[in-house]
Amino acid sequence: MTSPGRTERLVLPGVLTAEQAARTVAGILATQRTDGAIPWFRGHHLDPWDHTEAAMALDAAGEHERAEAAYDWLVRHQNADGSWYAAYADGDAAAPTDRGRESNFCAYLAVGVWHHYLSTGDEAFLDRMWPAVHAAICYVLELQQPGGEIGWKREDDGTPVREALLTGSSSVYQALRCALALAEQREEPQPDWELAVGRLGHAIRHHPERFLDKSRYSMDWYYPVLGGAVRGAAARARIDADWDRFVVPGLGVRCVSPNPWVTGGESAELALALWAMGESDRAVSILKWTQHLRAEDGMYWTGYVFDDDAIWPRELTTWTAGSVLLAVAAVGGDEATTSVFGAERLPAGLVPDCCR
Repeated sequence: MTSPGRTERLVLPGVLTAEQAARTVAGILATQRTDGAIPWFRGHHLDPWDHTEAAMALDAAGEHERAEAAYDWLVRHQNADGSWYAAYADGDAAAPTDRGRESNFCAYLAVGVWHHYLSTGDEAFLDRMWPAVHAAICYVLELQQPGGEIGWKREDDGTPVREALLTGSSSVYQALRCALALAEQREEPQPDWELAVGRLGHAIRHHPERFLDKSRYSMDWYYPVLGGAVRGAAARARIDADWDRFVVPGLGVRCVSPNPWVTGGESAELALALWAMGESDRAVSILKWTQHLRAEDGMYWTGYVFDDDAIWPRELTTWTAGSVLLAVAAVGGDEATTSVFGAERLPAGLVPDCCR
């Protein structure tokens, strides 16, 4: 089991002790396969985004070799077009269960690789990962639409889906900025990426009509802030406008409004967004509320239906645990995590004159 001494940076009074954090990290490690894959839980599927989120949590806990194994899994199983499939049965690369190739799933490798590099300073790792990051970003940008938004996937047969999701595009925005940071570190300028991230940020901030209406989902509410496209006064106004709609005091964040269901992943991600806005006190409150989803083994239940007083679904997911650890790491000042989610030093891209 991970030593509490390695998780001291994940201590947050009222949320996690070092020993509790160590148990959560140990739960993720126990789920990780020997080949590096991190499924939601054993017997369920792996998706590349949540796999990366769990790997980032391992880096925040100092488990750098196991995080590196997770990224190596992605490199070994990247498709020829730079993508990954949306789901693999129990992390078995030979058993994809959803052959769609989602843009935000593929882009997120850049966030994880930059986070790992900041955590370790490992130049050899960056060199090894760069071709996979480059291929993934090129795949994603083939789905960018004339208005700047990112089409959310390609179908199994390669047909591009041109409709865009605000949550997914906001995640891609963060990933593009991390990819640009990687390019700068390698002294390999990517001017097309700079223009792409500028156009995408403009679309997220100023053109909600370019995205499918998923406003019932809390992720569409906070992800423009979490991904870094909306900050400052605009971020505070956005969060405050729907706070009462999505936040259930004492319990956490609804996944879908008005359903009586709070989820650990959305709660932790909102905490991260609040921290990025400079609202650490509210972030800590959310994280404290989320602890009612903590199981005895240190993992976290996906959600809770409060009208029925029922844990649902009855699954303990690595990505929920990972999101809690990353939120705690950010609030606690872990440098790599604050750099990736605070985003002050990430390249902002170039906004074309037509978008000004």
